[in-house]
Amino acid sequence: MPYRVFEEFNIQVTDDIKENYKSVIEHLGEDVSREGLVKTPERAAKAMQFLTSGYDQDPGAVLKGAMFAEDYQDMVIIKDIELYSLCEHHMLPFFGKAHIAYIPNGHIVGLSKIPRIVDIFARRLQVQERLTHDILECIHSTLKPQGVAVVIEASHMCMMMRGVQKQNSVTTTSGFRGQFEKEGTRSEFLNLISAKLH
Repeated sequence: MPYRVFEEFNIQVTDDIKENYKSVIEHLGEDVSREGLVKTPERAAKAMQFLTSGYDQDPGAVLKGAMFAEDYQDMVIIKDIELYSLCEHHMLPFFGKAHIAYIPNGHIVGLSKIPRIVDIFARRLQVQERLTHDILECIHSTLKPQGVAVVIEASHMCMMMRGVQKQNSVTTTSGFRGQFEKEGTRSEFLNLISAKLH
């Protein structure tokens, strides 16, 4: 697949993706030779490759690279993790925040790695339900904690810009494993993040 390096973000822009964007723009009735659109196919290709760069990354390896033995057995919560993804149905953005907690079982993980795995899974064509599950299962299977919880709240442009056009709708998804399947632990987590949920 021919490509050239796009140095600004170190993205390798593939010629076939660029040409396909050019074709789409032409089929929409636009003139791709006019000044404002000349570089649009290349920019769009670069943007799409960045927004789907999660396919080339291993989230489990990211977590394993920052696991540390530690005898800490209380809840660890990382709230308000910004996320941006693309809905696989219309390839329009959805965006919001993830709230993640785990209870260590002999190992903790570097805090920056939790947002990293959110980004890795979000930078793929997604649905919010699967994104929630992917993050949950990655932490559960890799870190092997006593429990893990994930809550995501997001707004979907496919609902806001087209279709039902509901501007203020927010979708919330959640998943729980281990100790968080118990009502008391789950309630503690939800209460701690409740001020952040709309």
